[in-house]
Amino acid sequence: MRLTRPMLALAGASAVLALTGCGSDGDGEAAVPETATGSLEHLAAEARCAPNMQTDADTIRQAICEKGDEKYVLATFATDRGQREWINTAKDYGGHYLVGRKWVAVGHEDVVADLRGTLGGILERGTRHGGGHAPGHEGHGG
Repeated sequence: MRLTRPMLALAGASAVLALTGCGSDGDGEAAVPETATGSLEHLAAEARCAPNMQTDADTIRQAICEKGDEKYVLATFATDRGQREWINTAKDYGGHYLVGRKWVAVGHEDVVADLRGTLGGILERGTRHGGGHAPGHEGHGG
């Protein structure tokens, strides 16, 4: 059988779909929605959380949310730089982070992975250097 340009293009497209997990076989990762944006209250509503506000400042707003028996921190930031500095500092204490534009959710790996199906975002993992927890991250193992 002789391969023609249209056949090669179709084969190439099929290979790209298979490699990116966009095939119809369902073996790829679950679809992740577009990353949510908005206020802490808006994000909490999307995640079906009644936020227990811990910090309400100009640069950061932070609340505790509950998902079943687990708790997680949901925080919003005034600037991208402030968010990245907070995450970089917090990651020294371990933990799992779901990161969106000017917001972060911090909690147990299963909780943030589950939240990703609702809020979108990128999963990041902290590095644990000792046995402590980051301030404001009570109840979050690493």
